[in-house]
Amino acid sequence: MKKTPMKISVLGCGWLGFPLAQHLLKQGHSIKGSTTSEGKISILSQADIEPYLLSLPNDIDSDKLNPFLESDILFLNIPPARGDKNVTESYPSLIKSIADKVAASSIKWVIFASSTSVYNSNGGFTEESDAKPGSAARPSGEAVLKAEKTLQNHSSFSSTIIRFGGLYGYERHPVRYLAGKKNMKEPAKPINLIHQDDCIRIIEAIIKQDKQDEVYNAVSDGHPPRQEFYRASAIHFGLEPPEFDDGPTESNRVVSNRKLKEELNYRFRYPNPLDHTA
Repeated sequence: MKKTPMKISVLGCGWLGFPLAQHLLKQGHSIKGSTTSEGKISILSQADIEPYLLSLPNDIDSDKLNPFLESDILFLNIPPARGDKNVTESYPSLIKSIADKVAASSIKWVIFASSTSVYNSNGGFTEESDAKPGSAARPSGEAVLKAEKTLQNHSSFSSTIIRFGGLYGYERHPVRYLAGKKNMKEPAKPINLIHQDDCIRIIEAIIKQDKQDEVYNAVSDGHPPRQEFYRASAIHFGLEPPEFDDGPTESNRVVSNRKLKEELNYRFRYPNPLDHTA
């Protein structure tokens, strides 16, 4: 297992990165955190996180990036930009630029926040399954898969890929964007979600157990049908439940978390999204 303390850089201190940085700080690690917002610099600093104002790819060759990468581990938490029509080329290119900078730094291990969008929309999937994004996930899924391979093929550092399901928890819940909607499709489609607390604890376990050069699916145990999940969640939050049509369900993707639970001896804090709508 890795010994503490270590220097960990969190590239992307947003909804997941910031509480992760705070959690790792409590474990005794030295944490650097990046943000694109000047207003968040003071927030990071007050949390004892060494702050860096970085906007990529603009700052990829700036003097600010090099000291940020003076660490042992990089948690790479930059998703593809929404609405980017060239995302299948621009996003992998950005990750490659970051990887090349990492190769010239002291970092020897990159932990990448990936996505289950790399899998097709139908079937059951483990880490050994053929990663081939379904039509609903393209082109973002293709961009993320290319980014994974870019990191895995780099010989200057180790990489660990965490394929997160849909993220939820606390102020973030998907039902808030769907409340009151009509004629939603695929009522029986299974969901693949994971709570923020479990995301953070899984990353912590990977670091503690030194699980380098691995790929893990990170989704909760439960995969309730989306109609059941969104109706129950809407009621819990006092929102108008979305309405679903009676059409067929064409997507039935279920992502397995078995490897993660067995290799990390991990037990989910929130095993079923229906049990806790935080």
